[in-house]
Amino acid sequence: MKKFMKIISSLLLAAVVITGCQTAPKEEVKTKYQDTFFEYFDTVTTVIGYTDTQEEFDAYFTEIKEEFKRLHELFDIYNSYEGINNLKTINDQAGKEPVKVDQTIIDLLKFSKEWYGKTNGKANIAMGSVLRVWSEYREEAEFDPNLAKLPPMELLEEKNAHTDIEKVIIDEAAGTVYLEDPLMSLDVGAVAKGYSAEYVADKMREKGFTSLIISAGGNVKALDKPLDGVRDRWGIGIQNPDENIFTGAASLDTVFANNIAVVTSGDYQRFYVVDGKKYHHLIDAATLMPGTQFKAVTVVMEDSGLADFMSTTLFLSSLEEGKEMLSQIEGAHALWVTHDNEIIVSDGFSSMLKSGGASGAD
Repeated sequence: MKKFMKIISSLLLAAVVITGCQTAPKEEVKTKYQDTFFEYFDTVTTVIGYTDTQEEFDAYFTEIKEEFKRLHELFDIYNSYEGINNLKTINDQAGKEPVKVDQTIIDLLKFSKEWYGKTNGKANIAMGSVLRVWSEYREEAEFDPNLAKLPPMELLEEKNAHTDIEKVIIDEAAGTVYLEDPLMSLDVGAVAKGYSAEYVADKMREKGFTSLIISAGGNVKALDKPLDGVRDRWGIGIQNPDENIFTGAASLDTVFANNIAVVTSGDYQRFYVVDGKKYHHLIDAATLMPGTQFKAVTVVMEDSGLADFMSTTLFLSSLEEGKEMLSQIEGAHALWVTHDNEIIVSDGFSSMLKSGGASGAD
């Protein structure tokens, strides 16, 4: 089984990280190593890096895996862990008392509240009660497709009455988080993976491991260039929402860059089918239904946490809204795929894409 999962992870990564063959000036050359883990954030996470030895890479990989484990446990809304107050603890204590938590949780919640206020409120970490309903209906359909049905709008509206993000009270001095509404719950699915990838990448940079790329599901974070003596930039594939990742035709385009995050949100990732229609996991706060504007949106910018947050926000926003929000973030780009298979790229993004003539060399 483990061998089979490693084969799958290699196929998945092939659709995400594209290795070019262009020549570049010879500089420092190290050896490429790669490994994968499956335990955290409900996704396959692959690490590729260039180091002097296998032992050096393995030591870094172990640290990366341990850090993802720690973050997974802190941000988990479904499970409790001995000796840890996590997001589930906060949800369980909603309306009862503040919960003393790790600073990492406070930083994530502050980040999410800040960007909720700067955007149009589409990505709301306080929508846990609504998202839980959709998750339960999707899980029931996965267990038995004959049971597939939509949640009643009355139920969704009832839960939506408990999604006021202003009732998420953070006391940084005391190190606590308190949900004022006893029926509120947090869900950080729109930001947690990207935020974690950014956090871990920063840790690795501090330790000197910088020729590195981390792929956590649809979230890719690349640091300094690959030290293969060939390329000056990483090539990161953009998933084609209409292609199976195992067919070998999964990349819609390729982004060439270093110190960059590439995050995609799409209707093909987690969904179930009711009466022949697909219902995915990206729920619009305005309609309480899955977003219908696009098939997929890919966001490219330096910060992986913000890219994750914005990919959800842009997926659930109109094209005009999305472009306006994106223009306020320096160095941010996006690619939209419409239901008519039109590909729209933000201003200035084409120069980073293979379709626009970019490559992995100078």
